[in-house]
Amino acid sequence: MKLPVTILLTFPVWLFSSPVDETAPLERIAHDFELADGPSWDGWSLVIPDVKAGALYRYTPAKNSVTLLMKEAGRISGTFFNHGRLYLSDNSSARISQLVGKDNKSRQARVLHSEDGEVKPPRKPNDLVVDNKGGVYFTLTRQNAVVYIAPDGTSRVVTEEVETANGITLSPDQRTLYVASFVPKEIIAFGVLQDGSLENRKVFAKMDDGDAKGADGMCIDRAGNVYCAGATDIWIWNPEGKLIDKIACPERPINATFGGQRGRDLFITGFGGLYVQKMKVGGLPPHPALEEADFDSRNGTRPSTVIGDDIKSHLDVVYAENGTRKVLCDIFRPNSKAEETLPAVVTIHGGGWLNGDRMKFRAMGLEFARRGYVSMVIDYRLGHEAPFPAGIEDCHAAVRYLRANADKFGVDPNLIFGVGGSAGGHLVGLLAVSADNEELHGSAGNPGISSRIAGAVVMAGPMEMTTGSVAERSLSNPDTSNSNAWLRKTIEEAPELYALADAHLQITEDDPPILFMAGEFDKPERNEPSREKLRSFGIETGIKSYEKGKHGCWNQNPWFDQMMADMDDWFRKVAQTSSR
Repeated sequence: MKLPVTILLTFPVWLFSSPVDETAPLERIAHDFELADGPSWDGWSLVIPDVKAGALYRYTPAKNSVTLLMKEAGRISGTFFNHGRLYLSDNSSARISQLVGKDNKSRQARVLHSEDGEVKPPRKPNDLVVDNKGGVYFTLTRQNAVVYIAPDGTSRVVTEEVETANGITLSPDQRTLYVASFVPKEIIAFGVLQDGSLENRKVFAKMDDGDAKGADGMCIDRAGNVYCAGATDIWIWNPEGKLIDKIACPERPINATFGGQRGRDLFITGFGGLYVQKMKVGGLPPHPALEEADFDSRNGTRPSTVIGDDIKSHLDVVYAENGTRKVLCDIFRPNSKAEETLPAVVTIHGGGWLNGDRMKFRAMGLEFARRGYVSMVIDYRLGHEAPFPAGIEDCHAAVRYLRANADKFGVDPNLIFGVGGSAGGHLVGLLAVSADNEELHGSAGNPGISSRIAGAVVMAGPMEMTTGSVAERSLSNPDTSNSNAWLRKTIEEAPELYALADAHLQITEDDPPILFMAGEFDKPERNEPSREKLRSFGIETGIKSYEKGKHGCWNQNPWFDQMMADMDDWFRKVAQTSSR
């Protein structure tokens, strides 16, 4: 159904060119360091090496406290958290390590790789980044070099063409490695090959702020914007190398990383201590653990996110491009059905349209693959970065991508389903009913390919936007309403825009079957008007409620297995019906 729209819905590629939240000032958190260097976020706290004091510290935002993590850590110049592991660049001992052990008595650094720190000049690691396979790139500043440690532990120099190589980071799609060249203040970019080798060296950007030295530590956000600490500022370039902003720091910055509860806090370390700057675009979430030993099940309440030998994975796949912005997904399929054409499921994470990432739905994506589906788990542009309809446009682009690449991934193009939780539930519901609504399709790749899905599962997401709880909060709590932040308007200011986002209003007789799921304590009565409307058109629907389940129970034990089984049964039932 295509609704009449009178409000302008054509936004620039970047409605806000800068990812910095200008409403929030730079804030100093702590200053009790001799020299705070390369930090990393481990999911709930920030690890900060004090390179001069030879210690590791932990900042916990929930407690607003800095505590000692490891007293005699050595001169750690950089840290990086990925795959459930904390990686350390130990400059004094000329080695790359992992921090193992969960308490002060057992905590120690396990060496992955050692350099010769006694040669002249000494080969001492400076900064590091860890790729999606568990490989590690690190810089050797005096050798103008970058070394790659492959997942099997072998290592090799991959370039000696970066003068005073310092900070280092990877693009979100893992295809570009950026290295800060300290003295000439340049950012060098390389193409990354499948085996970790580098190619096509080019100067990506330059700092033009005078004679002061300082292309130092680096990080990247989920939109692919590149950050580097300079002599006085954090410099920010878009993926094409265009300078889009600088964050002025009171004292010389050394390094930066993203973290915080929402992933949108940019933590900056340097001579002044530890600072934080609120951002509109978040950082990249770490990949889940590669091995069960590193997976935190939280006492068995979380299903495993470890990719087993039974699964073929395609990680950090670009499924849509909006200008310079690449949108990513992970795709999984069962190795046991390598030659078969399979049904597919597109899984959409929640987070109130403003937060979250696909890693939260990794366990679900893997379980779909084990049950015989090609499983596509997607990110999409969140509301602080890009307003509605950007998020739903990405969902449509995901289906088009999967259908256009059906042969590559072994997908039955007629059996592509969708599932989403919370705000992802709203998006999958809207996706299911808007196959003919071009106002929501966007233009990010594969034009002319249908984005119609064969069926959907909505887990505790709202179908209604112009009525019900979303509309009520838009008016009663306008400053904290997620929909107001996502749509940039209240329902009173833009009723047509809310109608365009309303899945319930757009239900027609041409729509696919939709199953609704909710925990017992998560308002299973939600969306009853939509179920009634679907039934009036003769469309299969239903509601499944889960005893003692709360919001988000789909990603928790003991509900996970039963909900996965119910989704599997539903999709197979729909597939059988559609084949008759």
